Amino acid sequence: VQLQASGGGLVQPGGSLRLSCAASGAILDYYAIGWFRQAPGKEREGVSSLSSSSGTTAYADSVKGRFTISRDRAKNTVYLQMNSLKPEDTAVYYCAAVLVAPGFRATMSLTKYNYWGQGTQVTVSS
Repeated sequence: VQLQASGGGLVQPGGSLRLSCAASGAILDYYAIGWFRQAPGKEREGVSSLSSSSGTTAYADSVKGRFTISRDRAKNTVYLQMNSLKPEDTAVYYCAAVLVAPGFRATMSLTKYNYWGQGTQVTVSS
């Protein structure tokens, strides 16, 4: 599966962005998708994930209530809607995928994912 992340940019604090992760080569019905981010000098961390096989989602505590992950089956694309953005959300954002068994719950364990897209830069600054 190939993943193409897009939608990053420069936004002021309190603003919104929607990231897209378009998949090709496979149908996301059978995959868990995760969004991760990496700020300069920091380790890559999980932001959110969605598992279509179980209908579950997961969020990092730092983004709960502000970010929403969703999927458009027709477009084979997963989105990350980011609202109320803060300067500490500044990072390169990556989407990743892993083929999962039925009932697999969403996970932000980075090592579970074996397909990665290129990153998209999100900068939150006034």
